[in-house]
Amino acid sequence: MSVTTTTADDAGRDLEARLHGELIRPGEPGYDEARSVWNGMIDRSPALVVRARGVSDVIAAVDVAREHDLLLAVRGGGHNIAGNAVCDDGLMLDLSPMRSVRVDPERKRARVEPGATLADVDHETQAFGLATPFGINSTTGVAGLTLGGGFGWLTRKYGMTVDNLRSVDVVTADGELRRASEAERSDLFWGVRGGGGNFGVVTSFEFDLHEVGPEVLAGPIVHPGEDAPDVLRHVRDFNEDAPDEASVWVILRKAPPLPFLPEDVHGVGVVIVVAFYAGDVAEGEDVLAPIREFGDPIADAVGPNPYAGFQQAFDPLLTEGARNYWKSHNFRELSDDAIDTAVEFAARLPSPLSEIFFGQVGGAMARVPADATAYPHRDAAYVMNVHTRWEDPEMDDRCVAWSREFYDEMARYATGGVYVNFVSEREGEEDVAYGENHERLVELKTRYDPTNLFRVNQNVEPTA
Repeated sequence: MSVTTTTADDAGRDLEARLHGELIRPGEPGYDEARSVWNGMIDRSPALVVRARGVSDVIAAVDVAREHDLLLAVRGGGHNIAGNAVCDDGLMLDLSPMRSVRVDPERKRARVEPGATLADVDHETQAFGLATPFGINSTTGVAGLTLGGGFGWLTRKYGMTVDNLRSVDVVTADGELRRASEAERSDLFWGVRGGGGNFGVVTSFEFDLHEVGPEVLAGPIVHPGEDAPDVLRHVRDFNEDAPDEASVWVILRKAPPLPFLPEDVHGVGVVIVVAFYAGDVAEGEDVLAPIREFGDPIADAVGPNPYAGFQQAFDPLLTEGARNYWKSHNFRELSDDAIDTAVEFAARLPSPLSEIFFGQVGGAMARVPADATAYPHRDAAYVMNVHTRWEDPEMDDRCVAWSREFYDEMARYATGGVYVNFVSEREGEEDVAYGENHERLVELKTRYDPTNLFRVNQNVEPTA
């Protein structure tokens, strides 16, 4: 969508009259910083950027975008791999100034604004020894992660992020602020729990909290790359009967320069087993012993860690600014053939920063019916994400081609579904992302956003 200068000027004047926050135009100080997002491949130039300070600013931005027929992109943490936080020519609504986190330790609830990151929430909730299931990178935005489903180290014990969501405040396409919960607008509440940003701009999330930490048993075990087939099979077999408190993930990559690894291993192919126990540390030592005693690892850094600190452990590997392209599959099981295929492709990673991870899920997540929330993929035991990551733009074609080839080879072993937050393409994967819930999402979209104002996302198109 191309926007004329006159349209942008008119919209800008309307916003200036309504905003409490900041309005930034191309060429003004802070513009390039405001339009930059986590994935360095994304280079888009909105006509207007609104840095919202509160709900009234969100309502103003939504109203102006609708009234002037402007393409509207919404930024929370800016981590979305497809770059849906920013658009060309239209209006970018930046929620990052809205980062308040309010904890009620007696009720074990947290009220979180949409610009908050996982680190923001962990910092507040861990002051009371509480947490809710989020992702594994603390700079990720709470809003985008939650709206897509959300999973991490606590998912097997306490469910997905959306399973712990109790209510939302959301500005819908007509500019109205609505509360949604199981008791109030339950249809809208169903849709925001996995349907992405298709139904409005959430300005407040209310989460259940659980007693976690402040110290947990967690950490990586690093094995030589040549041992990967045996290590993956052992982890798979262990995970089949593991309790919900245990989450064991596997990463295939070149060894990063971690302080506990010998220098001669840096840059060499390894398999990293990441073990986490959501319970008593001493109990976890016994449960995770079979994982730690297997094989001949290069290093074992599993131990008691502050929960909030462990949530930040992988941040250095996922810093902002690199070029990223992801492909993802869900699996009900990891067959020997699937493991061998993954090991084969890991031996020819296209860049030193790239990795393949298999995140164990299931447990409490799997006990929720597929139609209970918009997130449909309750049958997955593992989520595979191919983090293809590099810095030189001249490597784009090679890195993307490798990712797609690997994705195609693994498809025969997968469920056919994909976690929506791991989709790099801006369109074309909606059916596999929303699965069996897609038709119901279309009905909901038609009800709350019939003109498809919120379309810079993995879009659910309303009926005409």
